[in-house]
Amino acid sequence: MVRTINKFGWGLALAFGWLLPPLASAQVTAGPMPKVTATDYQRAQSMLAPALAPLVDHNVRQVHWLDANHFWYADTARSVTQYVLVDADTRRRSSLFDPAALDAALISAGASPVAATVPVISGWWPQAEGVALVRRGDRYYTCTTATPLHCAPASDAAIRRHAGGLAGQEPGVLSPDRRQAAFIRNWNLWVRDTATGQETQLTTDGVENFGYATDNAGWKHTDHAILVWSPDSRRIATFQQDQRHTGDMYLVTTQIGHPKLLSWKYPLVGDKQVTMIQRVVIDVAARKVIRLDMPPDQHRSSLCDDISCGPDGGWDDVKWAPDSRSLGFVSTSRDHRHEWFRVADPQTGAVRTVFDEQVATWFESGNDMVNWQYLPASHEVIWFSERDGWGQLYLYDLDTGKLKSRITRGQGNVTQVLAVDPVSRQIWFRGVGREKGWNPYYQAFYRIGFDGRGETLLTPEAADHSIDMSPAGHDFVDIRSTRTVPPTAVLRDGAGRVRMTLATADIHRLLAAGWVPPVPFTVKGRDGRTDLYGMMFKPSHFDPSRHYPLIDYVYPGPQTGSVRGRSFLPAAGDNQALAELGFVVIAVDGMGTPWRSKDFHTAYFQHIEDDTLPDQVAAIRQLGQRYSWIDTNRVGIWGHSGGGNTTAAAMFHYPQVFKVGIAESGNHENREYEDDWAEKWQGLEHVDASGHSNYDAQANESFVAGLKGHLMLAYGTLDDNVPPNNTLLVVDALIKANKDFDLVVIPNAHHGYGAAAPYMMRRRWDYFVRYLLGAEPPREYPLPVSRH
Repeated sequence: MVRTINKFGWGLALAFGWLLPPLASAQVTAGPMPKVTATDYQRAQSMLAPALAPLVDHNVRQVHWLDANHFWYADTARSVTQYVLVDADTRRRSSLFDPAALDAALISAGASPVAATVPVISGWWPQAEGVALVRRGDRYYTCTTATPLHCAPASDAAIRRHAGGLAGQEPGVLSPDRRQAAFIRNWNLWVRDTATGQETQLTTDGVENFGYATDNAGWKHTDHAILVWSPDSRRIATFQQDQRHTGDMYLVTTQIGHPKLLSWKYPLVGDKQVTMIQRVVIDVAARKVIRLDMPPDQHRSSLCDDISCGPDGGWDDVKWAPDSRSLGFVSTSRDHRHEWFRVADPQTGAVRTVFDEQVATWFESGNDMVNWQYLPASHEVIWFSERDGWGQLYLYDLDTGKLKSRITRGQGNVTQVLAVDPVSRQIWFRGVGREKGWNPYYQAFYRIGFDGRGETLLTPEAADHSIDMSPAGHDFVDIRSTRTVPPTAVLRDGAGRVRMTLATADIHRLLAAGWVPPVPFTVKGRDGRTDLYGMMFKPSHFDPSRHYPLIDYVYPGPQTGSVRGRSFLPAAGDNQALAELGFVVIAVDGMGTPWRSKDFHTAYFQHIEDDTLPDQVAAIRQLGQRYSWIDTNRVGIWGHSGGGNTTAAAMFHYPQVFKVGIAESGNHENREYEDDWAEKWQGLEHVDASGHSNYDAQANESFVAGLKGHLMLAYGTLDDNVPPNNTLLVVDALIKANKDFDLVVIPNAHHGYGAAAPYMMRRRWDYFVRYLLGAEPPREYPLPVSRH
């Protein structure tokens, strides 16, 4: 039987046939039982990223601006990487290094030789004209860029100045003038002089579980410091993180002899005491701590389920004034429904709440980037809100807290504000869904005035655009692609005109290897009206006369989806590899995933048990009706983490549809997962007088009686993101229900399985081949550990 009635009701379930017998297969004559051999697995292996990525030539993925007019990028073709320096003013390009000469110079300086397929350098930082700091592996070298090229081991000062610290030292956060690096030691904040290496302790009252700048979200805990330097490099905004009353999580190593107990602070849904922060500003020269005059804040962000959301760390919801004289920041309530924009005086600690916003579901300040902007010079704040159903920008008066005007309007979201010029009063931002006829997930780049006038599309091609702006804000590099069209990188001016083409990716060698692009498709969602967008992966030897089992790769959101973006990817996980074994594989972003309208994103708010499964079933039904070569009687599903949760739920609630499932490291019981993630999407836990919780319906262990097909569960014993209890609760319930299932336990593995990931992938392939394809896989096929 399907899950309990939720807000979607029985009517829609009946309309789409979710309570009916198995989906009928098209009338195609079944062929002989397929044979799957080691050769087939070798073919599948050749469709993984380590094999495919090197076959894309001139695939420029990022540029690095050195100043307002110069940037560099790496351009690899046939395993040879060129490092190109571009003068944006003159449009002149030159080679930073001759790759062979650089390799020889590094080896002469003591570097180890590397395989030809590995880029010679993984980082380049300018020190002075004609000199660069180069990293190979975990060692640094200074190299001249002039001829003859010469390299030598880098000095300690050079490494500290550009990397924040030496190998083995605590990771540092560099000041804007690069003269100091702030780091954590013994729960206190220190600074390291990048020239001399001298260390100075800034705080003295940090103690265990009440330390300064500590990075611990429960699911993530690192040694990186969370802080923001003032532009003048004189002050640091950070916090003292109070976890003294936060509950612990425990894991145990697998080894000979006494196991090691690992413990750390990990708040859970419903805990009365969770992690809090006390905001502070530190005067570095005076070694003085100024506590902001406000109660402790929740350890929350306006963007994600950690206080630090960006890939490079930092503290997204804190921004200094350009003159370093004030501090703007946003506080977020525990359930993410209430935001306060505040301003602090860093000298006195005085705090003023400028305005706030409350929402019915959850508040988010953008997609992958906090979009609010603090503009004290003009006494304004640019604020991001989804109050009209789309992500838009609004202009507030900093003095009164009143709304002055809205900036953007209409259908489609502002996703990332990349630059703001307070003088010309212009804003540059990425957006989705704003162009008619485009795939609504394609990001484009725009410019608009503070007054909402003159919105201009700067990237007119219907594609997904990645943008790297000049620090001066005039020029930008645009890398555009789709899932079927490889990238082209161009330099554009402020009006969007192409000034020069940097590179166009060449996929001739990729195609020669037998690669085929995925097939984009559109289906209707659970309501029969909303368009859903997905990708289909078919075997490169596809035969339309065959009848292919279907595998649904799923990640339900709400913070991301299954499709893995809309830009070009040679390989999307092992989707194409699985297809090579005789399957059709799909990934579809159902309702409840981001990047679309607010209503679309909140489709299953407070019902995270939904997991987009009504949309997955609707998509499978429509594709089965559309294509006679899809066998909807043989449907499998798999996913990792949130996708592991969804997979188990699919097998328990929709057994008439899903016959084989592989649930890896799933958060099957969100009361056993860190507090911030589920409390944002499901809300705070409420238990009524009868003991029923609003979290009961999401608990996969309560629905194991519905299992009829083949289910494999997997987890790593040292998973500090989704702890093993999440899977073991399901295992316990399955045993008590006398249900057959399979279990893979990976000792000492974390959430992604590390070196054991290829083993898990091979077990995944075997499981689908055996139980969905009906064939015997090759025994113990050896998938190598990737070195890329």
